[in-house]
Amino acid sequence: MKNSVVLSIITFLIILSSSQSINGQSTTVDNTSKVPKYTFSTTLSQQEEELKSNPLMLRLIESRKKLSGDKYRPIYHYVNPEGTLNDPNGLSYWQGNWHLFYQAYPPEDTRQHWGHAISKDLIHWRDLPYAIYPGPEKAVFSGSTLVEENRVIAMYHGTTVGNMVATSSDPLLLNWEKVSGKAVIPMQSTNGFPLPYSVFDPSIWKKDSIYYSLSAGRTATGPGNKNIRANFLFRSKDLEHWEYMHEFVKDDRFTLIGDDGACPYFWPIGNKYILNFFSHMSGGQYLLGDYDKKNDKFNATTAGKYNQGAAHPSGVHAPSATPDGKGGVMIIFNMNAGRPTEGWNQIMTLPRRLTLLPNDELGQEPAGDIESLRYNAKHIEEMNIPANQEIMLKGITGNTMEISAEIDFKNSELIELNILRSPNKEEYTRIILYKDNGFAKGREYGPLAESDRVNRGRASLVSIESSYSSILPDVLLRAPETAPFFLAKGETAKLRVFIDKSVVEVFVNGQQCVAMRVYPGLNNSTGVSIRSQGQEATLKSLDAWQMKSIYE
Repeated sequence: MKNSVVLSIITFLIILSSSQSINGQSTTVDNTSKVPKYTFSTTLSQQEEELKSNPLMLRLIESRKKLSGDKYRPIYHYVNPEGTLNDPNGLSYWQGNWHLFYQAYPPEDTRQHWGHAISKDLIHWRDLPYAIYPGPEKAVFSGSTLVEENRVIAMYHGTTVGNMVATSSDPLLLNWEKVSGKAVIPMQSTNGFPLPYSVFDPSIWKKDSIYYSLSAGRTATGPGNKNIRANFLFRSKDLEHWEYMHEFVKDDRFTLIGDDGACPYFWPIGNKYILNFFSHMSGGQYLLGDYDKKNDKFNATTAGKYNQGAAHPSGVHAPSATPDGKGGVMIIFNMNAGRPTEGWNQIMTLPRRLTLLPNDELGQEPAGDIESLRYNAKHIEEMNIPANQEIMLKGITGNTMEISAEIDFKNSELIELNILRSPNKEEYTRIILYKDNGFAKGREYGPLAESDRVNRGRASLVSIESSYSSILPDVLLRAPETAPFFLAKGETAKLRVFIDKSVVEVFVNGQQCVAMRVYPGLNNSTGVSIRSQGQEATLKSLDAWQMKSIYE
């Protein structure tokens, strides 16, 4: 039937089969990884002892030391120890450790493997050997994990074959076994008919002793038969045999024509559910809503974006998310590069804790023990910010810093904080706050309800602008990253700004975060200034700290 075939956009980008034809004969390609692979013991003490002398671990340690001197390599955002990285995968908590997996590209076999790091506090990360290796799949693409009482289940996309499942139960999740040794949701049908779903980045959860999985993709059922985001639901009793059910999301009026639903993570948050995903067209997003467990449908009621511009260059990329056990969700993203860096490129954002705020809005705060990294504190007391005059903040300087500031706009509509500023302003990165300059709530027709009379009016905006961040000729330009947040009447703006060599992340009032990669070329681009446009404002307070390396 017309439009009954659903295709993932990635289907066009990968090899459709792992077989080759030689003299008319079909032969299977050996996809075994060339990276050394080790089997570890099953007790924590034995594993720790084995890791001390493991050749692969020693190699990773040496590589991290070698790359540590790079001018643009962050010191408190996670960066893998060797080679490049891509999507974070399978963020989870198991036996006292947070586990972060990610697409890694080992030097002797640059197909995607799952890299692996652990942390006690979501900030100080420790490298571990590669976790999941290719074979029979050509490459190990993105997926998620489900933590059970006695094991961790990883479900991921194995290129050329389909969605795979692997399990581990040892203390550090060093040993993984693939269920059935082949794709549990194959990419190709067995009866010769087209599949009614696409097979790509899967997620996994459990309800009433049944496993459920989403497969990523899109479907040509939008206006004019255009592609729209889709996530296809499967279920299984044993992890090996999966039954296709239906498209999962109901009433998605939020995502764009052309979006796809890669890297889905479906978890409870507050009294709602959240579906985090990545669109290869318009970046990281989320849908908030209600889980109809009887009909196994997700009713989307609210949505938002993590990207306020394109993911490339220098932008936030794909998510990995897991429940925090306290009603919130922990999430982390990778960030794309904006210039060449030898031997490495992408990085991870700081982990964020997502919470459900009133009016079905999403709260975002930096997660983990960031405070443990602070030293050399500087403080500025309340001060007037005169109109139209840039004020250098004496003693506030650096390129690995945290800044916490509270600002009273008074009658001003624009506050500008310049960071990574050179003395003569050849280079600077602008963080701009626009008070009440975003979209209005909209108009209700007919008699106004009381809630409409007292609504908060227009959104305010936070923006990172990097046009003058670097004088280097090989830095790719990026348009400003601008996102909405809300200020009640008389409420101050509260900023947390994280600067780490080549990344800037800005959190505002617990509601919003914007992030961007930047590459100052001058060694003295470390200053900080503030300015109020049009009318004066008040800097209520500002605290700044230098930040330690998480690898020391």
